[in-house]
Amino acid sequence: MNEQSNQADAPASPTNDGDDGRQTHRQRTLKQARAVLSDFSTVDCRIRDVSQGGAHLVFGGPVSLPEAFRLHNVSDKTIAPVELKWQRGLEAGIAFTGPQEPHAE
Repeated sequence: MNEQSNQADAPASPTNDGDDGRQTHRQRTLKQARAVLSDFSTVDCRIRDVSQGGAHLVFGGPVSLPEAFRLHNVSDKTIAPVELKWQRGLEAGIAFTGPQEPHAE
């Protein structure tokens, strides 16, 4: 009976998006970016991977990110509102909360 239970559970794993809860595939990248805070100060970072719904950021030093900020993708010359999903050390995961717009420097 336990074998049947395990077999019944097995098909569910491939449809799961993984332990991280991602809904879409992330494309590995290494793009220059800046976190734009509410006081318009900026913190340089790199985009390590990106998907339609969010991105993985890496910072050069310790930073305390707010719950919401904007991400200026320097490489693509765009800016988008984002929400902080997690932060560990110099890395952070964000979700896009609005459309990317052109951003000239």
